[in-house]
Amino acid sequence: MAEVVVEIHVPLTPVAGLDRGAYPYPWIDQIEEFLTELEEDGTVEVTDDGEQFGDVYVFFIAGAAEAELLATASRAVSLDDVPDGAFAMVTDDEAAEWGLGRRVELPLS
Repeated sequence: MAEVVVEIHVPLTPVAGLDRGAYPYPWIDQIEEFLTELEEDGTVEVTDDGEQFGDVYVFFIAGAAEAELLATASRAVSLDDVPDGAFAMVTDDEAAEWGLGRRVELPLS
């Protein structure tokens, strides 16, 4: 049976106002750290490393019910400096490629 996977798609937008030469996407590390902490406490499973996909950066989580995964995705994109315009794709671990499934705007209202 297929396992629910939530892809968190975040626009690859640099943070404004950083010092010259600073890493322009510190929010990637913030989200990865947040998801790693949740994985370590057993809340969710990070199924793959985050990766650039066109003009977005995608994170992958599973290991919980869809509602919990979407709540986690919403919390992740609500962290400081994460750009607006994020969305989730609700899919499963048998999907042929990324970006297929049901789109859910983030953060949840």
